[in-house]
Amino acid sequence: MKHDVVIVGGGVSGTALLYTLSKYTDVKNIALIEKYSDFGLVNSSPRMNSQTLHFGDIETNYTLEKAKKVKRYADMVMHYLETEKSVKGDEGLFIKVPKMVLAVGKDQVKTLSERFPAFGQLFPKLRMIGKEEIGKIEPRILEGRDPEQELLAFLTEDGYTVDFRKLSHSFVRNAKVYNPDITVRLSTRVQKISWEGDHYRVMTDQGECEAAAVVVAAGSHSLKFAKSLGYGKDFSILSMSGSFYTGPKVLNGKVYTMQIPKLPFAAVHGDPEVHNENITRFGPTAKPIFFLERYNYSTFWEYWQTFGLGLAPIRSILKISSDGVIFRYLLKNVVYDFPWIGKKAFMKEIRKIVPNAKSGEIKFAKMVGGTRPQIINNKARKLELGEAKILGEKIIFNITPSPGASTCLGNAFEDTTKLMGFLSDRFTFNSDRFEKDLVTRENS
Repeated sequence: MKHDVVIVGGGVSGTALLYTLSKYTDVKNIALIEKYSDFGLVNSSPRMNSQTLHFGDIETNYTLEKAKKVKRYADMVMHYLETEKSVKGDEGLFIKVPKMVLAVGKDQVKTLSERFPAFGQLFPKLRMIGKEEIGKIEPRILEGRDPEQELLAFLTEDGYTVDFRKLSHSFVRNAKVYNPDITVRLSTRVQKISWEGDHYRVMTDQGECEAAAVVVAAGSHSLKFAKSLGYGKDFSILSMSGSFYTGPKVLNGKVYTMQIPKLPFAAVHGDPEVHNENITRFGPTAKPIFFLERYNYSTFWEYWQTFGLGLAPIRSILKISSDGVIFRYLLKNVVYDFPWIGKKAFMKEIRKIVPNAKSGEIKFAKMVGGTRPQIINNKARKLELGEAKILGEKIIFNITPSPGASTCLGNAFEDTTKLMGFLSDRFTFNSDRFEKDLVTRENS
């Protein structure tokens, strides 16, 4: 079968592209291929991520420029969610809660306060609040804390806790409304992609098809496919698994801690569960694993194919781990997953948010927490912060660690624009309508 576009990967990124192509272009012959039996079962699953729609307002490792881009793209998802709710009612796609980033101690307070002039302008709903107001919104933050300890927070009421798997399903359902002719192939594993001179041959365990253009939105696997076609040779994947601990409801919303500047990993935070606000989830941890998917041990060899077996990635790892801050962080996070001692060690992180948290109420969340495909730039020998997009001959490879789910529609916009060029301008992209629906729409 011949297609104009084949999308590999049925998580929130791949399905967002399917939706964008179906609604805002006149491309009709589109196929989405997903190896699992349903959409959003890997990193888009609510078990596998922090369920946070990231805007860049409380993420203190973001520069102002990065925050501007993330905000623009996250606003698209927010507008989509709010439209779906207004039209179809509550389908469990999201809940809204207050969220804050908490600065503790003189140094953190100074750092956070210095960010406010620029970030407060970018995010008009963001407020800087002191100890008294922090206590009114999140009483447990003050209970048991040294009264002399300096505290400061950024607060916004617009905290979105999102089920990105349900969002993936929503994208597919709406894509079929606008383009009933799309082909969706579940339980179909892509084995190889090859360039045949004027088209791609996509070989699967259920047969093969042709495509004028391909977008690989398969997380860590995207780099594996890129390398098989000669692209992305300067990159490796460091798979970072994130675990969580859970307890009873002790917070009214999301509370983030300050980011360590050198680390591209998420700071520990407390969040309500999207489908059960009576549970608070603390995490994530961040330890390296040798699999492309956390609980899929068959991806061990694929991991090494993606990481690379040459000297370059080894030299990169040695250089990265020689940094004392990073080395101590990774070592500490390995300990967090051990029985008993791990929980005891992680309670120190939890108590930075909730000082009087009781160990007996906290338990390790089994089978919760996914894999973040952390990108290593082997030329620069450093960890990259954020996602990577590798462009080839009429093919796009997307590697989307956090905040990839938050930027899925913005990423889809970028890919759709590229695809129009790949397809020799035979089709049109109604970008004005996209902007009207998802960018300029006022949030009601």
